[in-house]
Amino acid sequence: MLTDLGQRDLELLQDGQQPLHLPELAGQPLHRAGDLAGVEGVVFRGRAEAGDKTMVDALLPARDALRAAAKDGVELAAGLAAAAAAAEEGMRATTPMVAKKGRASYLGDRSAGNQDPGATSAYLLLKAAADVWG
Repeated sequence: MLTDLGQRDLELLQDGQQPLHLPELAGQPLHRAGDLAGVEGVVFRGRAEAGDKTMVDALLPARDALRAAAKDGVELAAGLAAAAAAAEEGMRATTPMVAKKGRASYLGDRSAGNQDPGATSAYLLLKAAADVWG
């Protein structure tokens, strides 16, 4: 149903392409990884960059790992596992950072030493996807 589609799905349909749905890709070579990640929209909306101590710190490495997996022609399960592993590294890297964006930025220097909750939730979502489709 058209109302169930996200903005990117609508753009794909407008371009004459089919939306990408993960269950249909299980066991298939990974491709169109940029469509899977959708990180650019998150970056645009939140205006966050790598190092700002946000979910972007987990999503960017996950996107890059997913694209590398797609380039290598691996299956979905392996691509999602690589993306989850990269997201975990990105998540853990937020601990010493000082938050520059989001609610944690209100804490200033006090945000250092705590893992970013947005990066944590991004990792957990990718880990769950890797577990389900892996």
